[in-house]
Amino acid sequence: MRRILVPTDFSENSWKAIKYGVELLKDRCTFYLLHVNPLSSFSEANDPITVGARLLDETLVHENKRCMDRLIKRIKTLPGIDRHTIMPLIETDYLVDGIKREVQDKHIDLILMGTKGASSQKKMALGSNTGAVITRVKCPLLAIPENAVYQQLREIAFPTDFQIAYDIRVLDDLIKMVTTHNAFLRILHISKKGEVLSVEQQRNKDLLHDYVNHAPHSFHTLTSVRLEQALQCFVESRNIDMVAMVAKNLNYFQRILFRPTVEEISYHTDVPFLVLHE
Repeated sequence: MRRILVPTDFSENSWKAIKYGVELLKDRCTFYLLHVNPLSSFSEANDPITVGARLLDETLVHENKRCMDRLIKRIKTLPGIDRHTIMPLIETDYLVDGIKREVQDKHIDLILMGTKGASSQKKMALGSNTGAVITRVKCPLLAIPENAVYQQLREIAFPTDFQIAYDIRVLDDLIKMVTTHNAFLRILHISKKGEVLSVEQQRNKDLLHDYVNHAPHSFHTLTSVRLEQALQCFVESRNIDMVAMVAKNLNYFQRILFRPTVEEISYHTDVPFLVLHE
């Protein structure tokens, strides 16, 4: 049984991520719903300000428990939820630290998050909390945009510059996603005009081909100055249902996932991102 961690701030975007995950994951899973209350900045145990902050924290905890109960009731209305197990978790910690601990303690296979929280700026494609988890927690993460609507996975894009060789273990989750859903993997290389693969890039491409050979796949090359725009064109032309990337190549990864705003690039608002870690 797969173990899925779902950090939630009880926002509508968080709900959409949960709903997408339940629809996507057909095998039996345990969903750990995690809400993290922020640590109080007060440290003196007996001063009046600290006492007041503690009472406020206790009130917040009770309210969060009510929110969690309402969320679980809402989840139980989803089709197919009977095959899954739902486990609520409420903690007081720093968000990333709390997530890291649960990933280790619960042996989490996948983190599921919305790309925005309750207070994210509208113009930014990726909320700060999701970005922090992606970069600091070494666990596969599926980021669900606010406008993503689940449909049968048919096309998964895997953009890469072939600059690094991937550990085959990091690709296991990608291949499982492809084969479980009978999807097609589109491996995309975006180059500048006149560029050719170096010897090392060609070797990495051959290694990747050997590993994914048993899964339906194809290689594609686009020529463009801007990486984000090229991926946008590919997503639209192929009706891509999901984009997968490996976080190891930070420069390439950050250009696609962190720099665009929703005014410039729309794939952030529609297409889930599967982020893989070594």
